[in-house]
Amino acid sequence: MKQFAVAVLLVMSLALIGCGSNSSANPNNVNGNWNATLVSGGNAPVFAFGTTMTVESDGSIAFANFSFTTNSPCFTSGETETGSFTLSGDLNGNVNGKFGMTVHSGTPAGNTLALSGTVAGNTITGTWTLSGSSSCTGSGTFTMTKV
Repeated sequence: MKQFAVAVLLVMSLALIGCGSNSSANPNNVNGNWNATLVSGGNAPVFAFGTTMTVESDGSIAFANFSFTTNSPCFTSGETETGSFTLSGDLNGNVNGKFGMTVHSGTPAGNTLALSGTVAGNTITGTWTLSGSSSCTGSGTFTMTKV
């Protein structure tokens, strides 16, 4: 009987360790290919792009295959992207995700597109602002969808 109790205790301990390793939010739902549409105040499309995102262990995002699918004189080539992703929640399983992304123009230099939003499953929604040269300013809302 004592050996049975020890075996049950060992199995339960392993199960709890397994559950404990999943107690923090898993960012893997953000990893993958995403398409974004950015619109201005009148729902007029301004920018669209696709990218592959991978959340790093420090909460930063690595971007690959970034490409605007709309033409813009503000971003013609050589863009660099940075971003962050954080999760917060409570013990009831309510999870909220915050997303931030910045795109810096290569050519022409000096233009910055900043996105700030909230992650809900396979969708990220929020606001964007464009700053830089006088012809490269604006703001609006965006939607990103995992594909």
